[in-house]
Amino acid sequence: MNWLARLLGSSVGRKMLVALTGLALVGFVIAHMLGNLQVFLGPDALNSYAAKLKSLGALLWVMRGGLLAVFVVHVGLALKLAAENKAARPAAYARPGRVQSTLGARSMVLTGLMVLLFVLYHLAHFTFGWTHPEHATATEAVQTLTGPVNRHDVYYMVVMGFRQPLVSGLYIAAMALLALHMSHGVQSVFQSLGLNNRKYEDPIRKLAIGLAWVIFLGNSSMPVAVMAGLVDLPGA
Repeated sequence: MNWLARLLGSSVGRKMLVALTGLALVGFVIAHMLGNLQVFLGPDALNSYAAKLKSLGALLWVMRGGLLAVFVVHVGLALKLAAENKAARPAAYARPGRVQSTLGARSMVLTGLMVLLFVLYHLAHFTFGWTHPEHATATEAVQTLTGPVNRHDVYYMVVMGFRQPLVSGLYIAAMALLALHMSHGVQSVFQSLGLNNRKYEDPIRKLAIGLAWVIFLGNSSMPVAVMAGLVDLPGA
C-alpha cells in the first residue's frame, strides 16, 4: 500500500486519483444510461434488464459498494484539491483572467456537489423507493419454466415517476449539471494523466463536450418521452 500512500501524499498523485476515479464514474454513467434507455423498448425489456441485475445477488452489492467507494474517493479528493488551491491563492486577482476559463471549469466544485445531492435523491427514488414507495413496490407476473413469478415492475416505477413534472424537471436539471461537470472533467482526466498536449487539445475538448451532450440528451430523453406520452403504461 506504499504506492497508494505516495499518491495520496502529493497533489499530483491526488489529481491522478481524481482523474482515474472520474474516468471510472464516466464509464458507469454511460453503462447506466444505456441500460435505462431500454425503457424505449417497452416493459419487458427494462424489467428483464433490472431482473438480471437483481439476480447477481451479493455480487451486485459488492459492485455497488465498489462504486460508492470510487465516488467517495473522487468527491473527497476533489474537495481537498479545491481547498488546497484556494489556500495557495488566498487573495483574488484584481482582474480575474476568465477569458479562457470555461463555465464548466469555474463551476466544477458547485456542479459536483449538486450532482452528489442528485445521486442521493436518485437512490432514494429508484433504488430504495423511499420517496415514492407506492411506485417502488409495483410488481408484474411473468411466466417462467417453473411457473409464474412476480418481478419488480421497474417500467411502471419509471413512468409513474416521470409523469410528475417536478420530478422530470429535477432530473433534466441534474443532467444539465452533470453534463457541465463532464464537459470540463473529461478534459481534466487527460491533463492529469499527462495525456494532453497542444496537438490533441482541440480533439479532446470536442470529445468531452460531445460526450457531455450525449449523456444529457440520452438521460433527458426518458423524462421528456414520458411527459410527452411517447413512453406510457401498456393500455394507457
